[in-house]
Amino acid sequence: MRFGSRLLLLPLLVSAAQADPAASPPLPTPTGLEVVQRVNDRDEGIALRRRSRMELIDAKGRTRTREAKMFRKSSEDVKKTSVHFVEPAALAGTAFLTFDYADAERDDDQWLYLPAHRKVRRISPSDRGGSFFGTDLSYEDVKKETKLALEDYRWTVLGTETVDGYDCYLLEGIPVDEATARELGYGRVLSRIDRERWITRLADYWDLKAQHLKTTHNVAIDEIDGIWTIRRTEVENHRSGHRTVLEFSDIAYDDSLPDELFEPGSLTRGIP
Repeated sequence: MRFGSRLLLLPLLVSAAQADPAASPPLPTPTGLEVVQRVNDRDEGIALRRRSRMELIDAKGRTRTREAKMFRKSSEDVKKTSVHFVEPAALAGTAFLTFDYADAERDDDQWLYLPAHRKVRRISPSDRGGSFFGTDLSYEDVKKETKLALEDYRWTVLGTETVDGYDCYLLEGIPVDEATARELGYGRVLSRIDRERWITRLADYWDLKAQHLKTTHNVAIDEIDGIWTIRRTEVENHRSGHRTVLEFSDIAYDDSLPDELFEPGSLTRGIP
């Protein structure tokens, strides 16, 4: 072989060596449990206050709007979330409170206050799959927010996928049993988890009959006070054609929120 020919082959040999998997082994794929733990361990602040605007859009394009103030405070044992509606007038004063316990063996607590009834009502765990005030989110979706339930699903990493230009793990969740599936209203969940930020970018849900039910897309995720924070979420119900758009504003990670704000009795006292 002539020297010139060897020079021409050299770049090809170098390129082949770089492409050789043995020369540069890929990073091991984490288990479903490992991905869920990374998601749930992600910093979301001790406490949060924000304003939420919800647009409910039916299949004909008609829109209704809801506005609420939302508060969250976490400890090692429990995450507490309080939602107080301010608009429209017919919904103003309605409030929702949930306790999401770290102990998987303990049932979470949820309360609802309707001004017309002037009474705080406890919500049964079996109601957690119901629609949250006409949106395409369930009570459970609102309670969990960015977290994933180890106690409700068996999680498996199916591969990787790119969403909005971000590399994600493709994470499948199957309810642990039929009773849990009925409570949640989901027979299967497929989430795309950002591999760097450990937050869901996109999730698809199937109903108990394996029909594609809805898609949730977190289209805007920004860093606020060093914490990756969802600013806009779009949800589409494939069965009804209904859509929900949530936009969050006035976001502040405020650890001065009083504990009294997260007591069932506080729901009757109006907007903090």
